[in-house]
Amino acid sequence: MDTPDKKINVVLASRNKGKIREIDRVLKSVLPDIEVKSLDEYPEIGDIPETGSTFEENALIKARTVSRKTGLIAIADDSGLAVPALNGEPGVYSARYAGEKATDQENNSRLLIEMKDFKGNERRAAFVCALAAVSPGGHRLLVREEWEGMIAFEPRGDKGFGYDPLFIDPVLNLHGAEMSAEQKNARSHRGKALKKLAALWEDFIDQQNNASNQVGFTDLQ
Repeated sequence: MDTPDKKINVVLASRNKGKIREIDRVLKSVLPDIEVKSLDEYPEIGDIPETGSTFEENALIKARTVSRKTGLIAIADDSGLAVPALNGEPGVYSARYAGEKATDQENNSRLLIEMKDFKGNERRAAFVCALAAVSPGGHRLLVREEWEGMIAFEPRGDKGFGYDPLFIDPVLNLHGAEMSAEQKNARSHRGKALKKLAALWEDFIDQQNNASNQVGFTDLQ
């Protein structure tokens, strides 16, 4: 006998309002059986040190911590901008490129200064997103996607967040901050990573449901 589907509570391991809006919008469109909770609903969980050297390591650190402290599935995003001509910077330090408490504008200003003499292909860049889902049973799902483009000489647009005002999408020829939410989700690193995660979600949940007979981590990539 079929039983009604139950909502699955999932905590987004982030307090970044821009990320939460994007992730919540895409997740609900591709995974209607989940109920998304913000980390703001768990004020007892303080800042989580991002000590990893890669986006994947930091995403897993955050997801594991939040899952362990809430007893729920946690999804964590670690993302940033990588510029090959800057040896991959700002990379995992994207959110604090201009300092620990730097604003988006300050980070963008530093990037423009660092790239002021770069021309042509030297201005190539890619947004990178690593998404990790970790269950209370210890299972994990890890995906990564990129969004390639160019860094402009000046910001444009008033949408988005982070480095969106400087990032030019080569297909639409728009800055990230000029795009509608639908345009950005179709093109962006985060939108593509969320869709990849959604494609693996059912297997991940099946493994979590059978976790009582398993020990340790099971990787899906």
